[in-house]
Amino acid sequence: MKTEPRNYIDLTDQFEARVLDAQSFTHRDHIGVACQMLQRYDFLDAAARYGSALKDIAAKAGATGKFNTTVTLAFLGILAERMEVTAHENFDEFLVRNPDLFSRSLMDTWYSGERVSSAAARHVFLMPDRFKANAPAAG
Repeated sequence: MKTEPRNYIDLTDQFEARVLDAQSFTHRDHIGVACQMLQRYDFLDAAARYGSALKDIAAKAGATGKFNTTVTLAFLGILAERMEVTAHENFDEFLVRNPDLFSRSLMDTWYSGERVSSAAARHVFLMPDRFKANAPAAG
């Protein structure tokens, strides 16, 4: 099923103003708005603005428990890197070249299910608990 193209500039404005309808805000919309914010602002500012707006929108929709700081920041990091290294002319082409952004298991590369769904992960950014063999030796 093909989705109708969205105006992510306008949707991002609505997102930042916290006036969009959370019920119709799809995963594709999350990606589109995040990409717009990463284009508008430097990474740290985009992350702060995106996280704050998403948390407020979730609370307004009665879904405060759905917001996850770890997932939000990790996903923004993945998007920022992909936007930098993926040749693309437009958002649709970016998505075609990065189909794993729609995968529910995307975070499994870096996080165990227990860690990423923990109460702590909802409130603070947790470092990944996978690929520990690549971590520098302590000491």
